[in-house]
Amino acid sequence: MAAPQTYANHRRIEPLQHLILTPILLITWIATIWQAIKHPNLHTIWMAVLGFALLLLAMQVRSYALKVQDRVIRLEETLRMQRLLPADLAGRIGELGPRQFVGLRFAADAELADRVREALDEPLDGEAIKKRIQVWRPDTFRV
Repeated sequence: MAAPQTYANHRRIEPLQHLILTPILLITWIATIWQAIKHPNLHTIWMAVLGFALLLLAMQVRSYALKVQDRVIRLEETLRMQRLLPADLAGRIGELGPRQFVGLRFAADAELADRVREALDEPLDGEAIKKRIQVWRPDTFRV
């Protein structure tokens, strides 16, 4: 059984993306640049441009997935906050930023109001919020 999720271990490595696809595309781009420098002609220069474009494409696809995930987190957390927060805080949900929603998703229901109040009053970013969480609510179903 895996260790419980905490601030120290909550970051996720996506093996296919982080350990295979990105390194291969980065090495390919570097190799094509080397070839373009060593043997400059239209073909080798175009291969270097294409290698760079493929690397950018991989990064763009990953960023789209993360943006969609952040939108879903904002929706889920807004619904949870509307259900759990006292009226004074529920009326201020719209003041929270995207990174704050991402950080607050890890706060257990019992401490959510305290973390939201801190996030709004101090104001805290997502990392600072995560560091203050006492009872971690794991999120293992994410991109």
